[in-house]
Amino acid sequence: MPGTSPPTPPTTPPPPAVDAPAWTDAELASPHRHEAKADKVRGMFAAIARSYDLNNRVHSLWRDQAWRRFAVRTASPAPTDRVLDVACGTGDLTQAFARAGAAEVIGLDFTPAMLDVAREKARALPTAEASRVRYMGGDAQQLPFPDASFDIVSIAFGIRNVADPGRALAEFARVLRPGGRLVVLEFDRPSFAPLRWFNDFYCGWVMPRTATAISRDTSGAYRYLPASVGTFMTRREMEDAVRAAGFTDVTSRGLTLGICVCYRGVKPLPRA
Repeated sequence: MPGTSPPTPPTTPPPPAVDAPAWTDAELASPHRHEAKADKVRGMFAAIARSYDLNNRVHSLWRDQAWRRFAVRTASPAPTDRVLDVACGTGDLTQAFARAGAAEVIGLDFTPAMLDVAREKARALPTAEASRVRYMGGDAQQLPFPDASFDIVSIAFGIRNVADPGRALAEFARVLRPGGRLVVLEFDRPSFAPLRWFNDFYCGWVMPRTATAISRDTSGAYRYLPASVGTFMTRREMEDAVRAAGFTDVTSRGLTLGICVCYRGVKPLPRA
């Protein structure tokens, strides 16, 4: 109508800055309790996908591949076994299971950029190994597979990044066949005090700076790493969580002076 002002358009918040860190200092004090943890973690890993392998090698002093080989030996894959590698990232553990002779290995991750790198690396595998590997997107807390689908489920350095680790562990138990094995690799803080102090300094001060420089990351991914380790479950609590999910014969083995721990559990056979 004449003389009537046009309606005021709705106000929308400005989009977040591209270079804004994923985490504030206050949020890093307790990252596992944050309601947006999943989205923040996905964004961080998308930002560092291309430099992820290089940073893993450099900052573990090339021990990360040895830890994955130990996990494969702990799982003892047979030539007929189907393996699900959850939070597979760029596919290092997935490929290690294929090299060990498992019949089929599915790598699952919820960050498409990490899966892109994994698929590129798979093209360099020998034909026999490549034919046994498949990658797909998915959430550890809601696995897109029927019950009792796999003989082995693995997750390397990913369980602490899941919004609800207990729910993920229950899903791992669901998709494992009776007698199937769960193998988890995760960082820990060494129990020997001088080594723990050095590790805390290295992971809390040195690594965030050098890894950020290598990756040119602006998401704060390498500030999150030490915070997520230091505020995650202790080794005893992790063992208890695996048992609470229904696994038996739960064991843990410290690797490289306790910097990394390999957990193992077995899905029990049905009672006669």
